[in-house]
Amino acid sequence: MRRLLLLSNRVTPLQTGAGNRGATGGLAVAIHDALSESHGLWFGWSGRIAESETERRLNTEEKEHYQVTTIDLTEAELEGYYNGYSNGVLWPILHYRADLMEYHSAHFEAYRRVNELFAEQLAQQVRPGDLIWIHDYHLLLVAQELRKRGVDNPIGFFLHTPFPAPEALTALPNHRELMEGLCHCDLIGLQTRTDLRAFLDYLRFEAGGKVLDEERIECFGRRLRAGCFPISIDPDGFAQAAAQVRNEARRRLLISLDGRRLLLGVDRLDYTKGLPQRILSYEHLLEHHPEHRRRIAFLQIAPHSRSEVPEYIHLRRRLEELSGHVNGRFAELDWVPLRYVNRGLSRSALAGVLRIASVALVTPLRDGMNLVAKEYVAAQDPEDPGVLLLSRFAGAAHELDAALIVNPLDYEATGEALHQALAMSLEERQERWQAMMEVIRAQDVTRWWRSFVTRLAEDAWEA
Repeated sequence: MRRLLLLSNRVTPLQTGAGNRGATGGLAVAIHDALSESHGLWFGWSGRIAESETERRLNTEEKEHYQVTTIDLTEAELEGYYNGYSNGVLWPILHYRADLMEYHSAHFEAYRRVNELFAEQLAQQVRPGDLIWIHDYHLLLVAQELRKRGVDNPIGFFLHTPFPAPEALTALPNHRELMEGLCHCDLIGLQTRTDLRAFLDYLRFEAGGKVLDEERIECFGRRLRAGCFPISIDPDGFAQAAAQVRNEARRRLLISLDGRRLLLGVDRLDYTKGLPQRILSYEHLLEHHPEHRRRIAFLQIAPHSRSEVPEYIHLRRRLEELSGHVNGRFAELDWVPLRYVNRGLSRSALAGVLRIASVALVTPLRDGMNLVAKEYVAAQDPEDPGVLLLSRFAGAAHELDAALIVNPLDYEATGEALHQALAMSLEERQERWQAMMEVIRAQDVTRWWRSFVTRLAEDAWEA
C-alpha cells in the first residue's frame, strides 16, 4: 500500500486498551488502520493557540506505525477560519440554513490563509508516490494550494456533511471559488447518492462542467472523479464493547428507570439535529397514547457546543422551555417523563446506554451520515433488540431502510411512529435489526476507507 498523507482540521488519538477500540469513533478507527497499514502521516491543527505567527509550533509525534504532525493556530486565525467561516458560514450552508449564515470577507480571507498554511506545511512532507486524503469542509482550498506548490500526487477529498443542492450552495458568496479549489482533487467522496447528485448538478449547471459518465467529470479545466462512500463503524467491535460495559453510569441509569423502557436521543446541541421537533413528538405520544405514561422515560443527551453563538443560545433556551413544559404537563410524584442532560458521555458509557434503550430517536433535520444510528443498531442485544427511529434526512437512512423512517418536521407523525416502535412485536424487531446489522457489517468502516484509498490509487495509475 502506498504511503497515505491524511489532512484534517483536528487530530483525534485512538483509544487503546481492552474494549476501547470498539467504543472509539468510526473515523478515528478508520484513520488509525489506514495510516498504520501505509506507515503514513496525519496532519492537522494541534488544538493549541499561538500568541503570534512567529511563535507558532510544528509538533511531530511518532506513533507505532505512523507519524502525527500538528501545527498551532493564532487566536485570530481560529476565530476567522474556524468559528467565523467554517462554522458561521459553511456549516449552515451545507445544512440548508442559509438564513443563519453570517458572512464577512475577513473571515473568508482567514479561511484561505489557514488552508494555505496547511498546504505549505504538508507540501514539505510529500514524497513521490504518496496518496493525499483531505477531510471535510474546513479544508476545501487545500488541494488547489498544494497544486500551486508543485504537488502532482493523487489527492482525494471526503466531505462528512451533506452536499447541498445548487440552489442552496449558490447563496454562498464564494461558492465558485471554493468549488474550483475543490476540483483540484482527483477524487471527491460524498456520503450518499443524493449528495453526489447535488455535487454533479452544481458542476454541470452552475460551473459549466461536463459529466462524462456516472463518476467522471470535466470542470474548471480539470478531470476528476466523484463517488459515494458512506462512512461507517466497526460494528462487531462496538457490539462487544456495548455488551461488556458494566460501569457506574449504566448501573445508575438502570436503577433510575425502575423497569421502565428507555427512549434515547444522543446529539451534539445543534440546530441541525431537530431537537425541538423531537420533544414535540414525545409530547404527542404522551398526549395521544396515555397507556405509555409511567411505563417509559425519555433521555435526551445534548452536550453544549458553540455555546457563545446566538443561534445556539436560543436553541438551548428553547429546549429548556420545551423540557420544562412536557415535565410540568405529564410528570407525577414518582415519574419524570423527560430527562434533558447537557453533559456528554464517554464512548464506553455511551455504548452501554445505547444497549439498554428500547427506542433510539435519530431525527436530524439534515445530517451527512449520523453514526449514532449505526452504533445503536450494533449495540443491541440480538435476542431482544430495540427499534431505531430514523430521519429520512440523515445519510444513514439510505442504508438502514429497515428502521422506522420519519420526517422529523412532521412531529405528529413522528409521535405516532414512536407508538409503533413501542408496540412492535419481538419478531418484527428482530427482523428489522437483522436486516440493518447485515448492511452495517457489509459496509463497515474498513470497507469505507479501503474503497476510497483503492479508488484514489487506481485513478493515479490510470493517469
